[in-house]
Amino acid sequence: MKPERLASQLQFILEIDKLKEVLRMSLLLGSKRRENSAEHSWHLAMMALVLAEHANESVNLLHTLKLLLVHDIVEIDAGDTYAYDADGHAGKDIRERIAAKRIFGMLPSDQAEEMVALWEEYEGQKTPESQFALALDRLMPLMHNYHTGGVTWRENRVTRSQVVERMAPVSAGSDALAEVASAVVEQAVASGLLPPTWSERQGQPE
Repeated sequence: MKPERLASQLQFILEIDKLKEVLRMSLLLGSKRRENSAEHSWHLAMMALVLAEHANESVNLLHTLKLLLVHDIVEIDAGDTYAYDADGHAGKDIRERIAAKRIFGMLPSDQAEEMVALWEEYEGQKTPESQFALALDRLMPLMHNYHTGGVTWRENRVTRSQVVERMAPVSAGSDALAEVASAVVEQAVASGLLPPTWSERQGQPE
């Protein structure tokens, strides 16, 4: 093996340590600390291990795990875009594509091509594995929000209709998990954690 190949691989491994510094909006259960994107990716990988039997179609678990481990690495450069930040989503695709080129480009060409292909597959949402991976990616923040008292929903004045729209793709990957998501949303509304609407004048849920 060429020494430069190993050197570039190790450089990439050190580079992705930065994902641990990318903070998401979700709060950790039992803590006021915000989750980072590396923790999020690990949690999704564990979800795939446990919940793969609930995918709509039989999925290749190893391939699904690869998608989940790779899908947010671009956030090292592009940052995490909050799901309900419409302005933040402007230019998101371009920012992430530039990030993918730089970060995965640190690897030997064969591995760089594989990583980019995995990232693009996840983004493209054409395969059972990518659809199941996205289902997990949408479900986990919902559960975080519900089990931490809806704090980030309130802070960002998120409404039921926004969350329902956000959860819509879950059914493409797993009808069972889509049912769970729907139930959690309705429980959140019933318990007052997620308002149907917000009053702009009073800044309070209606």
